[in-house]
Amino acid sequence: MTRDPHGAQEAADALPTARTIAEAWQRERPGTPVDSIGIVTPIWQLAKLFGDDRRAVLARAGVDTATLDLLSVLRRSGPPYTLTTREIGHRCLVTAGAVSQRVARAEREGLVTRAPAPDRSRAVLVALTPAGHELVEATVDHVLLRDAELIGSLTSEQQTQLADLLRVLLDDVQDRVGDHGITQVGHL
Repeated sequence: MTRDPHGAQEAADALPTARTIAEAWQRERPGTPVDSIGIVTPIWQLAKLFGDDRRAVLARAGVDTATLDLLSVLRRSGPPYTLTTREIGHRCLVTAGAVSQRVARAEREGLVTRAPAPDRSRAVLVALTPAGHELVEATVDHVLLRDAELIGSLTSEQQTQLADLLRVLLDDVQDRVGDHGITQVGHL
């Protein structure tokens, strides 16, 4: 093994694993329930790794996570790629204030337009511009291909099984904590 001049491999080797964390708690506090550590700790670690990697991919593409989330929601809505700010908030799982900030930033960048709803309601319509459409089209493949690469060590069957298990776990945890709105974590 070649030595990493910056010590990154040594630092990685020194990080505690879920197993060593659980063993330490059992040693220090016999009887402490530690079974969840083997599941929750890797989920936290994966969330950090996936989030950091997603931000790096998006930085190379010249777009931030929140902007891509907005553009992706509009793009997935289908022609004419227009939604109300309320619909955007619901689909992005963010507050009205966050939607307003995202839309304002994307509008300044020429990626969306906003206009009052034609029915004279108080609704505001946000539409994807050709530049916004082009950016999301150019970016989504980079992100999804990278995601596929990151989970590539799992077989197709394992990926399906893991997705099913995570869906079950997420539904149950949402019920237990009484929160069915999840904040934005890199939706596409």
